[in-house]
Amino acid sequence: MLPLVLASTSPFRAQLLKKLGMPFIQASPDIDETPKPTECAQDLVNRLSYEKASALQAKFPQHLIIGSDQVCVLNEKITGKPHNFDNAFAQLKQASGQCISFYTGLTVYNSLTLEHQTHCELFQVYFRHLTDEEIICYLNKEMPFNCAGSFKSEGLGITLFDKFVGDDPNSLIGLPLIRLNKMLLSQRINPLFFSDDQK
Repeated sequence: MLPLVLASTSPFRAQLLKKLGMPFIQASPDIDETPKPTECAQDLVNRLSYEKASALQAKFPQHLIIGSDQVCVLNEKITGKPHNFDNAFAQLKQASGQCISFYTGLTVYNSLTLEHQTHCELFQVYFRHLTDEEIICYLNKEMPFNCAGSFKSEGLGITLFDKFVGDDPNSLIGLPLIRLNKMLLSQRINPLFFSDDQK
């Protein structure tokens, strides 16, 4: 099979991909992630996931390259990573009692044939009503300043929610594994048949 490349330096996406039990290389695609004017969330993540994967074609010419990108949308506005405490507090304050939609774009790019598959996964998070004290305590404990939506659902962030709605909770962390597995199967790669001596 073609070797796998994860077009991301994210430790969270790498941890998810490790669940499939196959070796892979991580590499930074180094692209401009600026949204285009009037670009909707779905179009944005689909474009960026494809651009991340295809950007590594020259460096990895005989590989399957996995690109992924994620944004969250609250009140019809795209919300990015907070990067600091004040922005994270404002994001969670606004999200309190609301539903946030996460759009995760996923691309599997065959750099040998130049063929690709791209899909957008929707996952919705319903926040419970949060007090300012709860938000402050959460941010001080987990410091999710590099996470879209200002929380880590795989950690203490789970205490902020009423419910999830979506097909694959992995997509919330940044890599929809159910969809990725389907894409790999279409490339005749089945993680279940992958043996340790192939690593």
